[in-house]
Amino acid sequence: MGKIVAIFNQKGGVGKTTTCVNFAAALGAKGMKTLLIDVDPQGNTTSGVGIDKSEIDYSTYNVLLGEVSARSILTETEFKNLSILPADINLVGAELELAETEQRNRILKKAIATLVVEYDYIIIDCPPSLGILSINALVAADTLIVPLQCEFYALEGLSQLVNTVRTIKREYNPSLELEGVLFTMYDSRLKLNQQVIEEVNKYFPNKAYKTMIPRSVKIAEAPSFGQPVIYYEKYSKASFAYKKFTDEFLKKQ
Repeated sequence: MGKIVAIFNQKGGVGKTTTCVNFAAALGAKGMKTLLIDVDPQGNTTSGVGIDKSEIDYSTYNVLLGEVSARSILTETEFKNLSILPADINLVGAELELAETEQRNRILKKAIATLVVEYDYIIIDCPPSLGILSINALVAADTLIVPLQCEFYALEGLSQLVNTVRTIKREYNPSLELEGVLFTMYDSRLKLNQQVIEEVNKYFPNKAYKTMIPRSVKIAEAPSFGQPVIYYEKYSKASFAYKKFTDEFLKKQ
């Protein structure tokens, strides 16, 4: 059985999609058969691995509405051991269309049930909000990784995030666990960064990854080329950081 990891934070702009793309690509590069699932209507994970959203006939939107099977939209990427269930803008309407559906929070879990045995890891990119799409991802997941920007406002959202996870565990997925917290956009020169890290380590003892993802121009450039940064600029600091983080993740498994 593959392990399903949701990359989730209710706050936007924290490097969630960047982490999704590069973490999955790094797992694949290390020989792990990996599946990305994009349930963010922005579809940035999809374009981040070189898939043109305008050329997609069916996406995770159609899977959630029961129009096609997850297997039928499986798309191979050009990167080693990495496939994706792509997303497109149609997902924007999924929240409303699924609102009256019975068992609406378990649709994704059921849809990928037959795929779990075929992959070592399944990584889900969630929207930066708590709606039906994110709940589906968290119900389907075994664990979640929280990307956290090293700034004051990121700390403010932590208590809300903890309450969200508790609610999901209580109501829908009692086995859901916090895999870890990954610091992103890190700048060692800023004292605030260190303060945020100290606070998170108090709040989540033994859950923060030692590897931190630095601010990087290469990370910003890579999506426009449809490549994870570990392929776009494999000798950059950001590339080394995501590879090191992936090693740290695998060591804990």
